[in-house]
Amino acid sequence: MKLSSKTSEMMKRVGPFNVLWLQAGGCGGCTMSVLERGASGLFEELRGFGVQLLWHPSVSEETGEEARAILAEIERGELTLDALCIEGAVLHGPDGSGLFNKLAGTGRSMLDWIRALASRAHYCLAVGSCAAFGGIPAAAPDPTDARGLQYFSSDPGGALGANYVSQGGLPVINIAGCAPHPGWIMETLLALSLGVFTRADMDSLGRPRLFSDHLAHHGCSRNEFYEFKASADHFFERGCLMENLGCKATQAVGDCNQRSWNGGGSCTQVGATCIACTSPNFENTRGFLETPKRAGIPVGLPLDMPKAWFVALAALSKSATPKRVRQNSHSDRIELPPVPGAKKET
Repeated sequence: MKLSSKTSEMMKRVGPFNVLWLQAGGCGGCTMSVLERGASGLFEELRGFGVQLLWHPSVSEETGEEARAILAEIERGELTLDALCIEGAVLHGPDGSGLFNKLAGTGRSMLDWIRALASRAHYCLAVGSCAAFGGIPAAAPDPTDARGLQYFSSDPGGALGANYVSQGGLPVINIAGCAPHPGWIMETLLALSLGVFTRADMDSLGRPRLFSDHLAHHGCSRNEFYEFKASADHFFERGCLMENLGCKATQAVGDCNQRSWNGGGSCTQVGATCIACTSPNFENTRGFLETPKRAGIPVGLPLDMPKAWFVALAALSKSATPKRVRQNSHSDRIELPPVPGAKKET
Protein backbone atom coordinates (compact mmCIF):
# COMPACT_ATOMS: atom_id res chain seq x y z
CA MET A 1 0.00 0.00 0.00
CA LYS A 2 1.29 3.43 -0.93
CA LEU A 3 0.75 6.61 1.01
CA SER A 4 -1.89 8.72 -0.70
CA SER A 5 -1.76 12.48 -1.02
CA LYS A 6 -4.49 12.68 1.61
CA THR A 7 -2.64 10.59 4.19
CA SER A 8 -1.47 13.48 6.38
CA GLU A 9 -4.94 14.97 6.33
CA MET A 10 -6.58 11.64 7.21
CA MET A 11 -4.13 10.92 10.01
CA LYS A 12 -4.98 14.33 11.48
CA ARG A 13 -8.72 13.76 11.17
CA VAL A 14 -10.93 15.15 13.88
CA GLY A 15 -12.79 12.46 15.76
CA PRO A 16 -12.72 8.68 15.47
CA PHE A 17 -13.01 6.51 12.36
CA ASN A 18 -16.59 5.27 12.70
CA VAL A 19 -17.40 1.66 11.78
CA LEU A 20 -20.83 0.03 11.66
CA TRP A 21 -20.99 -3.78 11.40
CA LEU A 22 -24.19 -5.54 10.36
CA GLN A 23 -24.82 -9.28 10.04
CA ALA A 24 -26.96 -10.45 7.13
CA GLY A 25 -27.48 -14.05 5.97
CA GLY A 26 -24.55 -15.93 7.47
CA CYS A 27 -23.26 -18.01 10.36
CA GLY A 28 -21.38 -15.34 12.30
CA GLY A 29 -18.04 -17.01 11.59
CA CYS A 30 -16.42 -13.80 10.35
CA THR A 31 -17.15 -12.16 13.69
CA MET A 32 -15.72 -15.18 15.48
CA SER A 33 -12.59 -14.86 13.35
CA VAL A 34 -11.96 -11.16 13.97
CA LEU A 35 -12.49 -11.54 17.73
CA GLU A 36 -9.27 -13.58 17.77
CA ARG A 37 -7.29 -10.64 16.44
CA GLY A 38 -3.88 -10.05 17.99
CA ALA A 39 -2.30 -10.37 21.40
CA SER A 40 -4.00 -7.23 22.67
CA GLY A 41 -7.40 -8.22 21.32
CA LEU A 42 -9.79 -6.67 18.81
CA PHE A 43 -11.14 -3.80 20.92
CA GLU A 44 -7.79 -2.61 22.21
CA GLU A 45 -6.37 -2.59 18.69
CA LEU A 46 -9.34 -0.62 17.38
CA ARG A 47 -8.89 1.95 20.15
CA GLY A 48 -5.20 2.22 19.40
CA PHE A 49 -5.93 3.29 15.82
CA GLY A 50 -8.79 5.62 16.68
CA VAL A 51 -11.45 3.29 15.28
CA GLN A 52 -14.85 3.45 16.95
CA LEU A 53 -17.27 0.58 16.55
CA LEU A 54 -20.61 2.38 16.41
CA TRP A 55 -22.57 -0.84 16.66
CA HIS A 56 -22.18 -4.58 16.18
CA PRO A 57 -25.14 -6.90 16.83
CA SER A 58 -23.04 -9.49 18.68
CA VAL A 59 -20.69 -7.38 20.81
CA SER A 60 -22.31 -3.98 21.38
CA GLU A 61 -24.21 -3.09 24.55
CA GLU A 62 -26.90 -1.12 22.71
CA THR A 63 -30.03 -3.08 21.87
CA GLY A 64 -33.56 -2.35 20.76
CA GLU A 65 -34.41 1.35 20.63
CA GLU A 66 -30.80 2.41 21.26
CA ALA A 67 -29.50 0.38 18.32
CA ARG A 68 -32.28 1.61 16.04
CA ALA A 69 -31.43 5.19 16.98
CA ILE A 70 -27.82 4.72 15.83
CA LEU A 71 -28.96 3.39 12.45
CA ALA A 72 -31.46 6.22 12.06
CA GLU A 73 -28.85 8.88 12.80
CA ILE A 74 -26.55 7.42 10.15
CA GLU A 75 -29.36 7.20 7.61
CA ARG A 76 -30.29 10.85 8.20
CA GLY A 77 -26.68 11.91 7.80
CA GLU A 78 -26.40 13.09 11.41
CA LEU A 79 -23.71 10.54 12.33
CA THR A 80 -20.64 10.05 10.14
CA LEU A 81 -20.18 6.53 8.80
CA ASP A 82 -16.61 5.93 7.69
CA ALA A 83 -16.86 2.18 7.07
CA LEU A 84 -19.92 -0.03 6.67
CA CYS A 85 -19.02 -3.68 7.26
CA ILE A 86 -21.50 -6.31 6.11
CA GLU A 87 -21.12 -9.93 7.19
CA GLY A 88 -23.22 -12.59 5.47
CA ALA A 89 -25.00 -12.80 2.15
CA VAL A 90 -27.78 -10.38 1.28
CA LEU A 91 -31.03 -12.32 0.88
CA HIS A 92 -33.16 -10.95 -1.97
CA GLY A 93 -36.07 -13.36 -1.66
CA PRO A 94 -38.92 -13.66 -1.89
CA ASP A 95 -39.34 -12.06 -5.30
CA GLY A 96 -36.65 -9.41 -4.78
CA SER A 97 -38.26 -8.02 -1.61
CA GLY A 98 -35.49 -9.08 0.79
CA LEU A 99 -38.14 -9.95 3.37
CA PHE A 100 -36.56 -13.33 4.12
CA ASN A 101 -34.13 -11.32 6.27
CA LYS A 102 -35.54 -8.42 8.30
CA LEU A 103 -33.55 -6.35 10.76
CA ALA A 104 -35.39 -7.09 13.99
CA GLY A 105 -37.52 -4.32 15.38
CA THR A 106 -37.29 -2.08 12.32
CA GLY A 107 -39.91 -3.63 10.02
CA ARG A 108 -37.40 -3.27 7.15
CA SER A 109 -35.39 -5.82 5.27
CA MET A 110 -31.63 -6.07 5.62
CA LEU A 111 -31.47 -5.45 1.86
CA ASP A 112 -33.22 -2.10 2.35
CA TRP A 113 -30.99 -1.12 5.26
CA ILE A 114 -27.79 -2.03 3.42
CA ARG A 115 -28.73 0.04 0.40
CA ALA A 116 -29.67 3.01 2.57
CA LEU A 117 -26.56 2.94 4.72
CA ALA A 118 -24.16 2.14 1.86
CA SER A 119 -25.13 5.43 0.26
CA ARG A 120 -23.90 7.20 3.42
CA ALA A 121 -20.71 5.21 3.90
CA HIS A 122 -17.28 6.53 3.02
CA TYR A 123 -16.23 2.91 2.46
CA CYS A 124 -18.21 -0.30 2.19
CA LEU A 125 -16.68 -3.67 3.12
CA ALA A 126 -17.97 -7.16 2.43
CA VAL A 127 -16.57 -9.24 5.28
CA GLY A 128 -16.36 -12.88 4.18
CA SER A 129 -17.20 -14.68 0.96
CA CYS A 130 -20.93 -14.67 1.70
CA ALA A 131 -21.05 -10.87 1.71
CA ALA A 132 -18.58 -10.67 -1.17
CA PHE A 133 -19.99 -13.23 -3.62
CA GLY A 134 -22.97 -14.98 -2.02
CA GLY A 135 -21.00 -17.83 -0.47
CA ILE A 136 -22.64 -20.78 1.26
CA PRO A 137 -26.17 -19.24 1.36
CA ALA A 138 -26.00 -18.87 -2.44
CA ALA A 139 -25.17 -22.54 -3.05
CA ALA A 140 -27.56 -24.28 -5.42
CA PRO A 141 -30.53 -24.35 -5.32
CA ASP A 142 -30.37 -20.99 -3.42
CA PRO A 143 -34.03 -20.72 -2.27
CA THR A 144 -33.42 -17.36 -0.54
CA ASP A 145 -31.84 -15.70 -3.63
CA ALA A 146 -28.67 -14.90 -1.68
CA ARG A 147 -26.11 -12.56 -3.23
CA GLY A 148 -23.03 -10.57 -2.38
CA LEU A 149 -22.93 -6.80 -2.02
CA GLN A 150 -21.54 -6.14 -5.49
CA TYR A 151 -21.23 -9.62 -6.99
CA PHE A 152 -23.46 -12.61 -7.57
CA SER A 153 -20.81 -15.31 -7.66
CA SER A 154 -18.26 -13.89 -10.13
CA ASP A 155 -20.81 -11.74 -11.98
CA PRO A 156 -20.95 -8.01 -11.16
CA GLY A 157 -24.24 -6.88 -9.66
CA GLY A 158 -25.33 -8.00 -6.22
CA ALA A 159 -27.32 -5.98 -3.72
CA LEU A 160 -25.70 -2.63 -4.50
CA GLY A 161 -25.28 -3.05 -8.24
CA ALA A 162 -22.21 -3.27 -10.45
CA ASN A 163 -21.77 0.52 -10.59
CA TYR A 164 -21.85 1.22 -6.84
CA VAL A 165 -19.05 3.45 -5.60
CA SER A 166 -18.81 4.59 -2.00
CA GLN A 167 -18.39 8.22 -1.00
CA GLY A 168 -14.68 7.51 -0.71
CA GLY A 169 -14.56 6.63 -4.41
CA LEU A 170 -14.12 2.86 -4.05
CA PRO A 171 -16.30 -0.10 -5.02
CA VAL A 172 -17.13 -2.64 -2.33
CA ILE A 173 -13.96 -3.99 -0.71
CA ASN A 174 -14.32 -7.77 -0.69
CA ILE A 175 -12.49 -9.31 2.26
CA ALA A 176 -13.27 -12.80 1.00
CA GLY A 177 -12.76 -16.04 2.91
CA CYS A 178 -14.91 -18.49 4.83
CA ALA A 179 -14.02 -17.17 7.29
CA PRO A 180 -11.40 -14.54 6.40
CA HIS A 181 -8.26 -14.36 8.47
CA PRO A 182 -8.65 -11.75 11.24
CA GLY A 183 -5.54 -10.01 9.92
CA TRP A 184 -7.16 -9.46 6.53
CA ILE A 185 -10.12 -7.75 8.17
CA MET A 186 -8.19 -5.62 10.61
CA GLU A 187 -5.36 -4.61 8.29
CA THR A 188 -7.88 -3.44 5.69
CA LEU A 189 -9.85 -1.44 8.25
CA LEU A 190 -6.74 0.11 9.73
CA ALA A 191 -5.33 0.99 6.30
CA LEU A 192 -8.62 2.72 5.47
CA SER A 193 -8.55 4.59 8.77
CA LEU A 194 -5.05 5.87 7.96
CA GLY A 195 -5.93 6.85 4.40
CA VAL A 196 -3.43 4.45 2.83
CA PHE A 197 -5.84 2.15 0.98
CA THR A 198 -6.66 2.92 -2.67
CA ARG A 199 -8.18 1.22 -5.71
CA ALA A 200 -4.68 0.04 -6.61
CA ASP A 201 -4.73 -2.05 -3.43
CA MET A 202 -7.66 -4.16 -4.73
CA ASP A 203 -7.58 -6.97 -7.28
CA SER A 204 -10.02 -7.43 -10.17
CA LEU A 205 -12.65 -8.92 -7.82
CA GLY A 206 -12.30 -6.18 -5.21
CA ARG A 207 -10.24 -8.29 -2.80
CA PRO A 208 -7.45 -6.52 -0.86
CA ARG A 209 -4.13 -7.34 -2.47
CA LEU A 210 -2.53 -7.62 0.97
CA PHE A 211 -3.72 -11.24 0.83
CA SER A 212 -4.92 -11.79 -2.75
CA ASP A 213 -1.45 -11.27 -4.25
CA HIS A 214 -0.50 -14.61 -2.68
CA LEU A 215 -1.61 -18.21 -3.11
CA ALA A 216 -2.67 -20.45 -0.26
CA HIS A 217 0.00 -22.83 -1.60
CA HIS A 218 2.78 -20.43 -0.63
CA GLY A 219 4.33 -21.52 2.64
CA CYS A 220 2.47 -24.84 2.81
CA SER A 221 4.31 -27.38 4.98
CA ARG A 222 3.64 -30.01 2.28
CA ASN A 223 5.45 -28.14 -0.49
CA GLU A 224 8.32 -30.61 -0.75
CA PHE A 225 5.81 -33.34 -1.52
CA TYR A 226 4.15 -31.08 -4.10
CA GLU A 227 7.47 -30.37 -5.80
CA PHE A 228 8.12 -34.09 -6.29
CA LYS A 229 4.43 -34.86 -6.93
CA ALA A 230 4.57 -37.25 -4.00
CA SER A 231 0.84 -37.35 -3.36
CA ALA A 232 -1.19 -38.61 -0.44
CA ASP A 233 -3.89 -41.19 -1.13
CA HIS A 234 -5.57 -40.80 2.27
CA PHE A 235 -6.09 -37.80 4.53
CA PHE A 236 -3.92 -39.11 7.34
CA GLU A 237 -0.88 -39.18 5.06
CA ARG A 238 1.77 -36.44 4.88
CA GLY A 239 1.93 -36.18 1.08
CA CYS A 240 0.58 -33.44 -1.17
CA LEU A 241 -3.22 -33.22 -1.16
CA MET A 242 -3.63 -31.72 -4.64
CA GLU A 243 -3.39 -34.69 -7.00
CA ASN A 244 -5.93 -36.99 -5.37
CA LEU A 245 -7.72 -35.33 -2.44
CA GLY A 246 -9.14 -32.11 -3.88
CA CYS A 247 -6.75 -29.47 -2.51
CA LYS A 248 -6.98 -26.18 -4.44
CA ALA A 249 -4.20 -24.29 -2.65
CA THR A 250 -2.28 -23.81 -5.93
CA GLN A 251 -5.35 -22.12 -7.42
CA ALA A 252 -6.69 -20.14 -4.44
CA VAL A 253 -5.61 -16.64 -3.44
CA GLY A 254 -4.65 -16.02 0.16
CA ASP A 255 -1.60 -15.95 2.41
CA CYS A 256 -3.20 -18.59 4.65
CA ASN A 257 0.02 -20.60 5.07
CA GLN A 258 2.13 -17.51 5.75
CA ARG A 259 0.15 -16.41 8.84
CA SER A 260 -0.87 -18.32 11.92
CA TRP A 261 -4.56 -18.89 12.52
CA ASN A 262 -5.66 -18.76 16.15
CA GLY A 263 -2.05 -18.87 17.25
CA GLY A 264 -0.91 -21.48 14.70
CA GLY A 265 -1.96 -23.73 11.88
CA SER A 266 -3.80 -23.62 8.58
CA CYS A 267 -6.14 -25.90 6.64
CA THR A 268 -3.42 -27.88 4.90
CA GLN A 269 -1.19 -27.94 7.96
CA VAL A 270 -3.81 -29.85 9.93
CA GLY A 271 -4.52 -32.25 7.07
CA ALA A 272 -7.56 -30.57 5.51
CA THR A 273 -7.62 -29.55 1.87
CA CYS A 274 -7.87 -25.97 0.66
CA ILE A 275 -11.36 -25.46 -0.79
CA ALA A 276 -10.56 -22.06 -2.36
CA CYS A 277 -12.95 -20.27 0.01
CA THR A 278 -11.69 -16.84 -1.09
CA SER A 279 -13.03 -17.51 -4.62
CA PRO A 280 -16.49 -16.93 -6.09
CA ASN A 281 -18.63 -20.07 -6.44
CA PHE A 282 -16.45 -22.24 -4.21
CA GLU A 283 -19.61 -23.39 -2.46
CA ASN A 284 -20.83 -25.23 -5.57
CA THR A 285 -17.69 -27.35 -5.96
CA ARG A 286 -18.55 -31.00 -6.35
CA GLY A 287 -16.41 -33.38 -4.37
CA PHE A 288 -14.37 -31.24 -1.98
CA LEU A 289 -12.45 -34.35 -0.94
CA GLU A 290 -11.57 -35.70 -4.38
CA THR A 291 -9.65 -34.19 -7.26
CA PRO A 292 -11.58 -34.34 -10.56
CA LYS A 293 -9.39 -35.61 -13.39
CA ARG A 294 -9.44 -36.11 -17.12
CA ALA A 295 -7.17 -38.78 -18.55
CA GLY A 296 -5.47 -38.94 -15.15
CA ILE A 297 -4.65 -35.22 -15.14
CA PRO A 298 -6.19 -32.92 -12.48
CA VAL A 299 -8.80 -30.60 -13.98
CA GLY A 300 -7.82 -27.73 -11.71
CA LEU A 301 -4.20 -26.88 -12.42
CA PRO A 302 -2.01 -24.29 -10.68
CA LEU A 303 -2.73 -20.71 -11.74
CA ASP A 304 -0.69 -19.47 -14.73
CA MET A 305 0.67 -22.95 -15.53
CA PRO A 306 -0.15 -24.40 -19.00
CA LYS A 307 -1.35 -28.00 -18.95
CA ALA A 308 1.57 -29.26 -21.08
CA TRP A 309 4.07 -27.74 -18.65
CA PHE A 310 2.35 -29.34 -15.67
CA VAL A 311 2.29 -32.78 -17.30
CA ALA A 312 5.97 -32.56 -18.24
CA LEU A 313 6.98 -31.23 -14.81
CA ALA A 314 4.95 -33.89 -12.98
CA ALA A 315 6.52 -36.71 -14.99
CA LEU A 316 10.02 -35.35 -14.40
CA SER A 317 9.41 -34.72 -10.71
CA LYS A 318 8.01 -38.18 -10.04
CA SER A 319 10.96 -39.82 -11.76
CA ALA A 320 13.33 -37.88 -9.47
CA THR A 321 11.46 -38.37 -6.17
CA PRO A 322 13.87 -39.38 -3.39
CA LYS A 323 12.99 -42.52 -1.47
CA ARG A 324 12.67 -40.44 1.71
CA VAL A 325 10.01 -38.18 0.19
CA ARG A 326 8.12 -41.04 -1.43
CA GLN A 327 7.94 -43.08 1.77
CA ASN A 328 7.05 -40.12 4.00
CA SER A 329 4.25 -39.04 1.65
CA HIS A 330 2.28 -42.20 2.44
CA SER A 331 2.82 -42.09 6.20
CA ASP A 332 1.14 -40.13 8.96
CA ARG A 333 4.56 -39.08 10.30
CA ILE A 334 8.08 -38.49 9.07
CA GLU A 335 9.59 -41.98 8.88
CA LEU A 336 12.78 -41.14 7.00
CA PRO A 337 14.36 -37.83 8.03
CA PRO A 338 16.83 -36.01 5.79
CA VAL A 339 20.37 -37.13 6.57
CA PRO A 340 23.21 -34.67 5.81
CA GLY A 341 25.87 -36.30 3.69
CA ALA A 342 23.73 -39.31 2.85
CA LYS A 343 24.50 -41.10 -0.39
CA LYS A 344 22.41 -39.74 -3.24
CA GLU A 345 19.98 -42.09 -4.94
CA THR A 346 20.74 -43.02 -8.54
